[in-house]
Amino acid sequence: MTDGSTEQYPIVHEPSREWIESTNVWEFMQTYDIEDYDELIARTTKRVENVEYSGLEWFWDELVDYLDIEFFEPYEAVCDDTDGPEFTDWYPGGRLNIAHNVLDRHATDGNGRRDENAVIWEGEPGDVREISFGELHGQANRVANYLESVGVGTGDTVGLYMPMVPEVTAILYGCFKVGAVAVPIFSGFGVDATATRIEDSECSVLFTGDGFYRRGSEIELKSSADSAIETAGHVEHVVVYDRLGSRDGESDTDLSWVDDRDDWWDDAVGTKDDGYESKSLPSDQESMLLYSSGTTGEPKGIVHTHAGGLLQPAKEIHFGFDQQPDDRFFWVSDIGWMMGPWTLIGNHAFGGTVFMYEGAPDHPDPDRFWEMIDRHDLTQFGISPTAIRALREHGDHWVENHDLSSLRLLGSTGEPWDRESWEWFYEAVGDGERPIINISGGTEIIGCFLMPMPTQPLKPCSLGGPGLGMDVDIVDADGNSVADDNERGYLVARRSCPSMTKGLWSGDERYLEEYWSTWKGLWDHGDWAQKDEDGFWFLHGRADDALNVAGRKVGPAEIEGVLTEHEAVTQAAVVGVPDDTTGTAVVAFVIPDPEYEPTDALTAELRELVGREQGKPFRPRDLYFVDDLPRTQSGKIIRRAVRSVAQSDDPGDLSSMENPEALRRLRDRLAEDA
Repeated sequence: MTDGSTEQYPIVHEPSREWIESTNVWEFMQTYDIEDYDELIARTTKRVENVEYSGLEWFWDELVDYLDIEFFEPYEAVCDDTDGPEFTDWYPGGRLNIAHNVLDRHATDGNGRRDENAVIWEGEPGDVREISFGELHGQANRVANYLESVGVGTGDTVGLYMPMVPEVTAILYGCFKVGAVAVPIFSGFGVDATATRIEDSECSVLFTGDGFYRRGSEIELKSSADSAIETAGHVEHVVVYDRLGSRDGESDTDLSWVDDRDDWWDDAVGTKDDGYESKSLPSDQESMLLYSSGTTGEPKGIVHTHAGGLLQPAKEIHFGFDQQPDDRFFWVSDIGWMMGPWTLIGNHAFGGTVFMYEGAPDHPDPDRFWEMIDRHDLTQFGISPTAIRALREHGDHWVENHDLSSLRLLGSTGEPWDRESWEWFYEAVGDGERPIINISGGTEIIGCFLMPMPTQPLKPCSLGGPGLGMDVDIVDADGNSVADDNERGYLVARRSCPSMTKGLWSGDERYLEEYWSTWKGLWDHGDWAQKDEDGFWFLHGRADDALNVAGRKVGPAEIEGVLTEHEAVTQAAVVGVPDDTTGTAVVAFVIPDPEYEPTDALTAELRELVGREQGKPFRPRDLYFVDDLPRTQSGKIIRRAVRSVAQSDDPGDLSSMENPEALRRLRDRLAEDA
């Protein structure tokens, strides 16, 4: 992880003048007589003295025409924050549809993109498919017609628990077309995590697959979906995509089937008409429900709109990743994570081509990514620092064997970098020339608070600075700005943006508590941030308890809930510790039931349980049986104290602790294994 000495990092990337003047952001600056980066950020976020065209409202208004975003009906105002920044209404009175902008107009308006590839897909076994905008348009229309045939309409939720196949794009856009709320669910989630999201969203339709390929093996998906539905209820229709060949007996998968509920994709969707006119929807109509785990309680259902869910990804792909007509954009993600929809929407807004890959990064060999970049002439490549750390361990020769000259930009997100891995990515993959657009924001804004422009110089691990139109700051515990003081503080937003979640599915109370309760009028994003003396912004990890494992977040309470469901466990506390490979590793402390003997076999069983229910990345690296846990007088486990033991850190103020002897015994327990 980065440390407090980042201001000493040297500038290692200096874009050439030729490169700068070729970029989309440079063209924007010339259009509006903007001289440099500092003025660019000021003009797009604040009212600038003696400049007529400046400020947040100006930028987000101008952006609509500048990026050629099409509204069915014009908006009456850019935004209305009468009820405060917490409930800003963006583009009130306007009507639009994401699907029209990312798909319909490219397939039907004669702009020359109909026969161009919307998606190039490669399966782990090596099978390749190319889907044009015209073909994708027909698929999405069939999805829309299917949804309406089973009673799904505007505002209804639809689950996507899908393998990473091209059809996920058609499903997402089909939901947008009818005004349904898409609910992407990570295909690597286990039964418990999937059931939680189905139960909360109450989706009546679930799209899934028989399975997918991972490291040369068939991974079943339908069975997990069945178990999750049995737990959660609500789902009345299941559409199954045949990825493994289960329908024709080509797979060994033991596929269960519910006759009055389940249908194959080809029967349910493939038989529908391929014509459908996307609905005209209000700007604030819900488009997606994306889940993100908090530090306590159930996962948060984050609500996004058609206006915000379109404008933010389009802005970032156009300016930050300098999207050009012939680009082929590849970001390693799953449709269940924010970066999946972000990649699709942002690129397809301009008729761009997205590359999708199904499988593992090192199968059959550690050069799988480099081989695909070479063979498919990919131009942008985004990946998490965790994945780069793992690939770096295999050695440079796996990269050197391939021609990566098609790459123009690199990207990363998900967690802080370490300097050595960042520099390896820049030198070995980027040939010491391609900028790393290291971005950070979150599911809550389906985009980035921080994002370097491709025209900027770069230091290792830096995130450049605020994204365009993002009024962000760094504050101390009292809410005072420390951004210009080279001090660590909390990353906050001083004003809303169009893509900022309009709330949580569970209601306004938790939304206000999670994001707006720390300081009046400031969005608390929960990240530790720092701006160095040269103006480069850095992040130092989360300021809360959320576990960020390999770029994927999970709340400790979710894993603790899985452990305590086992009859041998009475209580559990889960914390994160630094890990060289995944950034953060899960460590669990378990109080066993007196009737059960703590054994290596039970440890393995509990680790496997977490992997099955929450997903393999979240299996505890270490699991310790203990007789008690540090608690407050009210009986609440003090996770901060537990984490301090696991990380050998100072626990800070423990005046509220009821049983300090429990903390001492935790230290003794870990010392036994040291």
